[in-house]
Amino acid sequence: MNGCICCTVRGDLVEALKKLYKRVEQFNGVIIETTGLADPAPVCQTFFVDDDIQKMYRLDSVVTVADSKYILERLAEEKPEGVENEAVEQVAFADKILLNKIDLSTEEELVKIEKKLKSLNPTATIQRTTQSKVSPKDVLNLEAFELKRVLDFDPEFLDEDAEHEHDSTVSSIAVKVEKDVNMMLLESWIQRLIGEDGANLYRYKGVISVKGMDRKFVFQGVGMLFTGGFGDAVWKENEKRESRFVFIGKHLDHDFYRKGFLACCDVTLRFPVGTIVEANVGGFQKGKIIKQWDEGNAYRVEIDNASKTNVWAPIDVDTYVRLPNGNSA
Repeated sequence: MNGCICCTVRGDLVEALKKLYKRVEQFNGVIIETTGLADPAPVCQTFFVDDDIQKMYRLDSVVTVADSKYILERLAEEKPEGVENEAVEQVAFADKILLNKIDLSTEEELVKIEKKLKSLNPTATIQRTTQSKVSPKDVLNLEAFELKRVLDFDPEFLDEDAEHEHDSTVSSIAVKVEKDVNMMLLESWIQRLIGEDGANLYRYKGVISVKGMDRKFVFQGVGMLFTGGFGDAVWKENEKRESRFVFIGKHLDHDFYRKGFLACCDVTLRFPVGTIVEANVGGFQKGKIIKQWDEGNAYRVEIDNASKTNVWAPIDVDTYVRLPNGNSA
């Protein structure tokens, strides 16, 4: 209800579980999905330190999805002193690990990954998957959680006063606007983000209202792996059309992401053809706008040099193109 589930474990989560229990005859179990950045310990702890919850529920299992493309990189990340590596925590707490995206790794790489996972958690079962496709019986009613195993590697697991600290360099950015998006601009913007920030992007996804389209554009990605397109979901006649996205990653410039996305929603460009501007070509150089909406890019700019080099400004924000001397329009 108010953000990080692992920080509100004895507040919102307990309250939600107790409310759900009043309707227990309507369901067989509760599935809690945390973010990829959550420490699983406090979530699991809820089922043992709250007497009422302990009587109402039984913790069946902890299932962790590991991305074969990036898991070794995430496990090896060095964190500031006192800060947990959430990837390590999630692997260690897992009763079952779904090793996903195996189609993007070789057999040799998968064996290496499994060896590393087993070194962190020798008791967890590992199931290889593609696009996380599993049968419900593979992840439900496993009866796999063992408190003794957890206490063996985390003796302070039942300590209610134990603290955990997140990596302050990792953050999330979410934007929701009741606007249509220019598809060409959005694609150019995302491609630029992936090319420049891909290594720092842990997870990103969005549902977009595209001008002139009845179907919803849905995208998601991890690192530099992106997928998106128009699915079967359509905007209903009385449904409020809105565009929204969330990016989770490291060292993200929140203001830049918000402005970049909002620029994709606004098809009215600031600079007419012929305007003298400065374009970002690694550093800002003076040039002239010679075309708008060139191959999906906001501007085509002719740089003021001997070669009259032409460059694109993909999005109409000062990061890419501005008035001379750093002035905004």
